[in-house]
Amino acid sequence: MYKNLAAALAAACFISPVFSQPSAATKAPGAEAVKVGFVYVSPITEAGWTRQHDEGRKAVEAALGKRVKTTYVENVPEGPDAERVIRDLAATGHKIIFTPSFGYMEPTLRVAQDFPDVKFESITGYKQAPNVATANARYYEGRYLAGIAAGRMSKTGVAGYVAGFPIPEVLQGINAFTLGMRSVNPKASVKVVWLNVWFDPPKEREAAMALFNEGVDVIAFHTGSTAVMAAAQERGKLAVAYHSDMRRIGPDAQLVAVTHQWGNYYTARVRAVLDGSWKSGNVWGGVREGMIRVGDFGSKVPPAVQQEVLARQKDIAAGSLLPFRANGAAVHDNEGHEVIARGQSLSDAQILGMNWLVEGVQGKLTR
Repeated sequence: MYKNLAAALAAACFISPVFSQPSAATKAPGAEAVKVGFVYVSPITEAGWTRQHDEGRKAVEAALGKRVKTTYVENVPEGPDAERVIRDLAATGHKIIFTPSFGYMEPTLRVAQDFPDVKFESITGYKQAPNVATANARYYEGRYLAGIAAGRMSKTGVAGYVAGFPIPEVLQGINAFTLGMRSVNPKASVKVVWLNVWFDPPKEREAAMALFNEGVDVIAFHTGSTAVMAAAQERGKLAVAYHSDMRRIGPDAQLVAVTHQWGNYYTARVRAVLDGSWKSGNVWGGVREGMIRVGDFGSKVPPAVQQEVLARQKDIAAGSLLPFRANGAAVHDNEGHEVIARGQSLSDAQILGMNWLVEGVQGKLTR
């Protein structure tokens, strides 16, 4: 992990992939614009995972102007299609390519071997190469904070969680959310539904409705659309927005939003290509680095709850609050095994390899 990240950051149904129109800016005086490619796992919707990465792309254009020309390809399934699209971008002169989906990791590595002069950024991946860097955000920090809000606002003490795949990143979020809830309501529980898909609005909606029928009055999700938020709005429940602020979709439903901020990172990495300083590496940034932010509270959240959550966010930024630290008593998984000893905290390696669900989660891992 880069030690100077803060400084670096400061300086559904299958639809055929759709290519964007490149940026209108094409050339800087005396120099050809650097072509920057982005591959998206879902369509660009009003809010969500892909929307936030596209906002990052726009930030690159705004910051670097005519020095760059960006292209994106949306709705690219993980697998052979991803490799084909990434390869096409590399073959058509793109000097740096961002691939923000876990399932793009292996295709990115295969293409990178054949294009050693192209730089690749595997977002949420963990395997690196001389021309492949990895980056991710500490989503779990925002999840813990959202859990505090959910714990304060839930009347039943039972939350729901619509989850994509049981990979460590998702497990971190579920566990942190549960620990956040139980930090203010020790009896709180979280019911999990696994979808085994990242983006399928009808399936996401169906899962949310099923959880509401089981007594859930606040819901979180780790999927790519706004369907869960829309379902909460329809049912008069509360939901935690993920990736983006979703108050336009759920004006009465949104509890709080956990948003991802990619613009500074993307801009810094493209700038490094422009000035020749780009190097492979791994970045895992969170609240402190500005890559995760919690806010955008809904109208139903009292000022006292908002202030509490924002205060805890400052604690995380300062390093005085660690979501995966057992301060009072040991932390156990939902099968009774001790996973964090009293007074201890998990290392980054342990967090990245997480393969358990914490006590309070009603659900099992589905592999």
